[in-house]
Amino acid sequence: MEPVIRTKNLTKHYGNTPVLRNLDLTITAGEFTAVMGPSGSGKSTLMNVLSTIDRFSGGEVWVKEQSLLDLNKNELRRFRQEHVGFIFQDYNLLDTLTVKENILLPLSLRGFKTGEMEARLGPLVSALQIGEVLERYPHEISGGQKQRASSARALITKPDIVFADEPTGALDSRSATQLLEQLAQLNGSFGTTILMVTHDSYAASYCQRVIFLRDGSVVNELYAGGQSRKTFYERILDTQSMLGGQAG
Repeated sequence: MEPVIRTKNLTKHYGNTPVLRNLDLTITAGEFTAVMGPSGSGKSTLMNVLSTIDRFSGGEVWVKEQSLLDLNKNELRRFRQEHVGFIFQDYNLLDTLTVKENILLPLSLRGFKTGEMEARLGPLVSALQIGEVLERYPHEISGGQKQRASSARALITKPDIVFADEPTGALDSRSATQLLEQLAQLNGSFGTTILMVTHDSYAASYCQRVIFLRDGSVVNELYAGGQSRKTFYERILDTQSMLGGQAG
C-alpha cells in the first residue's frame, strides 16, 4: 500500500523545549492506527503537525507525497480542506444547525450540489446508525450520537486521512464501544485511513497498529495481525506497563 503520511527526522520545539525528536514515521493507505503515550510524550503535537494545524521545526513531512515544506499558509489551509478530516473529543458541532446540516457543512462550503451531498450522506448515515437524529439539533441528542455525527462530518469529504483526537474521551463505555466498532467497520468497508490519538488501551485495541511515543520519539509499535482483539488489548496493556505504566 502507498504511504499517506511520511516523516523524516521530524522535530518540533516550543521555545527551547523539544517535543518531537527526529521522528521517522510512515502511515500507509487504509491503516487504522493509534498513537499512545504518557502526558508530554508528544502525541497531540504529532497529530497537530501531521494534520497541518501546526508547523514543525525541522525535518520533513509528506502527505500524499506532497511536502508540507512547499506550501504556504493559504495552501496549507486548502490542502487540509481537501485531504484531511477531523474527529474531536468535544464534537465541535454547531448548535444552530441540525445534525444533517452539520454533517453536510464541509461540502456546502465547497459548493457541492445537493444530489452529490445526499449521495455521500446515505452510506455514512447507514454505517454510523444516525438516521433517526438527522433532523435534530445537537442539544437534542446523546454524546454518542454527537460523536457519530462528528465522524460522519469528518468522512463526508472523502479525506485521505482522518485524525481522531481522543474520540471516546467524553463517552460512556457503551457509546465508546459502539463508535469504535463503527470506525473499524468504516475503515474496513471504505478503506478510510484513520490516525487516532488516545490514552485508552481499550480504544487502541480496535486498531490494526499502535505506535507508542515517549519524550517525542517512537519507542515501540504493535501490530494486531490475525490475533483477537482481546489478545491485542492484553499486549497493549503489557507494553504500557513495560514502558512505564498507563498512558495519560
